[in-house]
Amino acid sequence: MQKHTFSKKYLIFLILPLVGETLLNLTVGMADTMMVSRAGEAAVAGVSVINRIQDVMVFLLSSFATGGAVIASQLIGKGDQKRARHSSKQLILLSLMVSVVVMVLLLLFKNQLVRGIYGSLEDDVFKAAIGYLIPITISFPFFAIQSSCNALFRSMGKSSITMVISIVVNIVNVVLNALFVFVFKFGAFGVGLASLLSRVIGGIILFILLCDKSLLLAIEEPFKLSLDFRMIKSILLIAIPSGIETSIFNLGKILVSSTVAILGTYALAVDAVFNNIGSLNNITGSAIGMASITIIGQCVGRRDYKEARYYAKLLLCLAHLTMGIMSFILFLLSPYLISIYGLSQDISELAMKVLIVNFIQSALFWPPSFFLPNVLRAAGDVKYTMVVAIFSMWMFRVILSRILAVNLGFGIQGVYWAMYIDWYFRIIFFYARFFGKKWERKRIV
Repeated sequence: MQKHTFSKKYLIFLILPLVGETLLNLTVGMADTMMVSRAGEAAVAGVSVINRIQDVMVFLLSSFATGGAVIASQLIGKGDQKRARHSSKQLILLSLMVSVVVMVLLLLFKNQLVRGIYGSLEDDVFKAAIGYLIPITISFPFFAIQSSCNALFRSMGKSSITMVISIVVNIVNVVLNALFVFVFKFGAFGVGLASLLSRVIGGIILFILLCDKSLLLAIEEPFKLSLDFRMIKSILLIAIPSGIETSIFNLGKILVSSTVAILGTYALAVDAVFNNIGSLNNITGSAIGMASITIIGQCVGRRDYKEARYYAKLLLCLAHLTMGIMSFILFLLSPYLISIYGLSQDISELAMKVLIVNFIQSALFWPPSFFLPNVLRAAGDVKYTMVVAIFSMWMFRVILSRILAVNLGFGIQGVYWAMYIDWYFRIIFFYARFFGKKWERKRIV
């Protein structure tokens, strides 16, 4: 029997912390939303307005982290520890420089940006938005460090460290939110300040931990600034297509939400339930997708594509299995979860109906649609995933959803069926690419 590179124990200890971390971030995000609502409607609206801007920055920095993780994982697989360590430092320097530039620009032109995107906001909403934007913008460099360090720890298979730090950071965030909103009455500014301080703590702790010289990807001479443009170019070869893909994907989601808004209040209510409960359904699949960057990246670094294919198939099956279990659990819990929203009987019944379809679709079709692109990215095949994802998003989720939901009168269910058709399209092209040979020729390191 062939002995494989990664043991079952290694995979379990890599994936389980990622599942816990993803679940923690979702539940803390829900708690934050609840606390913000106590600060008044203007605060809720102000935070919501800026979160759209913040999401773009988060996805941008996350794309740098993905690029760095792919390069580091491939270098680890290649056995080149010196360059692997060098890549970790270059990733942090690159993401830090980009985040500082964006921070300065946002602080200088914050008023013009908010007015330019959202037009005329009510004075109290605009004040809340700017109050939230300032601390959130200052937090970006610390988020850049935190995101990059998290990616590097995962590349070393040490996802338990990122989970522990995530617990600490999120506890700090929730406690400070409660303090600033309920005690000091800081409103939207307090919510942003809590995020800033928690990201400062998380970034500093992770950076200090990564300076430990015993680690495979330890940062050597952390305060010596030395840019290696060749290494930065390698990171950008992954980061730029990934960043473009995620940014356009989220722009498409905003456009889809405008279609939902056209359908009326009932559709917005159903969509809120669908998105919140549906996001819980993707937790295990998302965690396994993050783990695949480490596993597949190291296999590709060794040029062992047979192992890469083996682990890709194994992790894909695991994603199907765990998402199937999660779907069944959520199916049983959905009536109770829907009742929390206090919706009318008709809307609750419709929400349950669309969720049941989603549970089946997610277990069967979400993993190959969103897991396989991570396998290809880990091998450096990022342009292909970018083109397929962007085309499919705009053709089906944006255009087809409007046709089905509005023109053909299928309502909110038309929006979701357009999303499923998007998944089917992606699966055809990603499976074709994976079972082909072209991705094996995408050399990054």
